Amino acid sequence: MFFDPMYLVFIAPALLIAFWAQFRVKSAYAVAQQIPAPLSGAAAARHVLDSAGLTDVAIEQIGGVLSDHYDPREKVLRLSTDVYQQRSLAAVGIAAHEAGHAIQDAVGYAPLVIRNIAVPVAGFGSNFGMLMAVIGAVVAVKPLIWAGIILFGAVVVFQLVNLPVEFNASNRAKAQLVGLGIVGHDQMVYVNNVLNAAAWTYVAATLQAILTLLYLIMRFGGSNDRD
Repeated sequence: MFFDPMYLVFIAPALLIAFWAQFRVKSAYAVAQQIPAPLSGAAAARHVLDSAGLTDVAIEQIGGVLSDHYDPREKVLRLSTDVYQQRSLAAVGIAAHEAGHAIQDAVGYAPLVIRNIAVPVAGFGSNFGMLMAVIGAVVAVKPLIWAGIILFGAVVVFQLVNLPVEFNASNRAKAQLVGLGIVGHDQMVYVNNVLNAAAWTYVAATLQAILTLLYLIMRFGGSNDRD
């Protein structure tokens, strides 16, 4: 069995939240893109990093749309072209959020440390955990089923740890933008809209992982039947 309509029923709430969150992100980003900021995203990130003493963290421009991320292994902040170049509230908000991850890394923020350790296992579990459980059910090998379920459980752990990491990075970004005078209090509503909408995408991903794990346990955990 490689497709079960019941799986879609299980994860439907997460999918609905994900669609809604993506709509909010695009809408809030489009609005905030139209409002000018005194610095480009790259300059704002540089200001935030330097103010935190992280002059050794580089900033690079990369392709893609909203592909922005911080690489803790190479200590590099990578910003998409629009975010890197534009002087808009959207750009400085996203850039400051990624700079927040660099600050977390520098201070040894525990959830980020755990997340970085969990990345390889979570990636493997995401790709193969569910497949192992399904194959185990098809060939009626109980240990294989539970190996797949446990492996996918690593994805849930990763997502649960990832939530405070992302929320904390956004909170750091908001505080830095105001504290450094990059964005005024009256304009923070636009930055908040972008970052809060993005936060909901992480909530949706976490919920989907949890619901998928519950599906695997309920669908295959107690069954010895061949599908």
